[in-house]
Amino acid sequence: MSPRLLALATAAPERQLEQEAVTLAAQGIFDPEKSDIERLSKVFENAGVARRYTPMPLDWFKQDHGWPERMAAFREHALDLLEEAARTCLAAAKIDASEVDALVVVSTTGVSAPSLDAFLLNRLPFRGNLKRLPVFGLGCAGGVLGLSRAAELAQAAPGSRVLLLVVELCTLTFRAADQSKSNIVAAAIFGDGAAAALLSTEGRADDPALLAWGEQTWPASTEVMGWHIEDDGLGVLFSSEIPGRVMRDLGPAADAFLTGLGMNRADLAGYIMHPGGAKVVQAMEQIFGLEAGAMTHARRVLRDYGNMSAATVLFVLERALESGEDGKQLMAALGPGFTAAFLLWSL
Repeated sequence: MSPRLLALATAAPERQLEQEAVTLAAQGIFDPEKSDIERLSKVFENAGVARRYTPMPLDWFKQDHGWPERMAAFREHALDLLEEAARTCLAAAKIDASEVDALVVVSTTGVSAPSLDAFLLNRLPFRGNLKRLPVFGLGCAGGVLGLSRAAELAQAAPGSRVLLLVVELCTLTFRAADQSKSNIVAAAIFGDGAAAALLSTEGRADDPALLAWGEQTWPASTEVMGWHIEDDGLGVLFSSEIPGRVMRDLGPAADAFLTGLGMNRADLAGYIMHPGGAKVVQAMEQIFGLEAGAMTHARRVLRDYGNMSAATVLFVLERALESGEDGKQLMAALGPGFTAAFLLWSL
């Protein structure tokens, strides 16, 4: 019994930052004598990002902030976005929060204990006995892996309703004192957003179905991407190995996943990919033998929202559904671990 997608919704903060304004701000924050900002200034122009959304005014990013302030801001704004996405998703499915049986909440850009799902019980009328699964540390792969974990819960209890919530406030991790190359790249691509997806084995025959899911984690790769824990917050880690690893490893891993299902790339109608950045999208198009620019939904989400980590791929899925994509679609994302996450859809 394949779990089906009953409803999907996304949300973003109200403040919009145009890339031109971010570029100008970055030139004032990064010191030419302490960083590679002069050599890397083109990354803002070539990132494929036109705008992104954040809960904070631009001047906030020019100041220093400690852990307590960052985590308080994360909890406040993450809960606001999660509530908005959840309400929209449940309204689209025409069910009440009290009818949800399990709640999976994915995020890697902030820390909260109690976890975010516990606070949501004070905002929405979820039952006190619903199953709760907070998931941390999956980074950009969290959207695909979150769907996978939610699908497994739905399969394990046929007929139950599982609500997946994903929120990432990537911009709140920006540290003005960090003059590293990784922080410059992060400033050029990161945005904030949230998404909600309701899954159940009891759906309409024409509801999108999650047919299979899997993942591949490579050994000795924990330093490829992720966060460093710093005195004043989370320090972004982007290895120069990423483009090469994507080109070398993603194709064989995707083929192995499909082979395990008795399929190959010729059986696919399309791809729903997490756009980590413009170079990553270009690499994915090459890997899967597509024309340059073919991954239009991924490119448009990157352009309009930036890289929202785990939430991004659900924005791409939303656009694929809105455009009437059908057939078998391979969803994929790469995250810390170094991990590739895959999910096969029937739209």
